[in-house]
Amino acid sequence: MELEDRVTLTRKLDEVRKWESDQNDLWFWEKLGRLPFVFLDRITPNVVRDKLGTAVDELVAFLENGGKYLVRERDIHTRFQEAFPRKDEQSLETLPINQRPLAQMDKIAAELSESRATFAAVQGATTGFGGIFTLAIDIPLLLGTSLKVLQEMAICYGYDPQDKRERLFIVKCLQFASSDIVGKQAILEELSSFDNPSNERDVLSQLQGWREVVVTYTENFGWKKLFQIVPVAGMLFGAYLNRSSVRDVAETGMMLYRKRRILERLGTEA
Repeated sequence: MELEDRVTLTRKLDEVRKWESDQNDLWFWEKLGRLPFVFLDRITPNVVRDKLGTAVDELVAFLENGGKYLVRERDIHTRFQEAFPRKDEQSLETLPINQRPLAQMDKIAAELSESRATFAAVQGATTGFGGIFTLAIDIPLLLGTSLKVLQEMAICYGYDPQDKRERLFIVKCLQFASSDIVGKQAILEELSSFDNPSNERDVLSQLQGWREVVVTYTENFGWKKLFQIVPVAGMLFGAYLNRSSVRDVAETGMMLYRKRRILERLGTEA
């Protein structure tokens, strides 16, 4: 089984960079999100603020030790084995994911992304039915789904979310998916040197600044859930917002992890 040549890797890297440049266009939710957070804080019900506070604590726990959101790497390996069974004398069953072709990684990542987005839509519709009464349930569920799908994207491209540095990368992906243009550019700049050994100390030092990352995410994330406050109508908003949120998060993880894997292969290629 052969991996990609330099031409193919370069083409795939260009595709990722085009995706990054396309993120500069604000869409409706981000434009609306420019409303002052002071105003949004005033109209946000206490129950939502409380749950956002809980989300901060849970993200902190995830960064520190994985919390309750760590996924089973074995399940992803099983998906690869079932989708790409052994076809020759070489046993693909024991082949590490990071040594597999990008096409295989992309296929499994895309399947998981769609599966998680569909699950989030059903979840959002269910918890959106009761408006504010069930919104408090939805916030931690959506956070958990987002963290899990990002871990799955990491594993699909051969990275280990058990590693504390990888959990930082995951939270940065989470922040990227909900940031404005300036925020996205800053995060891309930070992540561009994530795997550079000379900058490892700087990356690790960012673990000390996790609270800024977490608060930024929850601010951008929280106001969108206000659309679910209205009972029954919240089903529509909940299904759409949860599906689009998880899809955006998964796409971000897929693209940024793919980029890291491509750059690593280009760098180690003879």
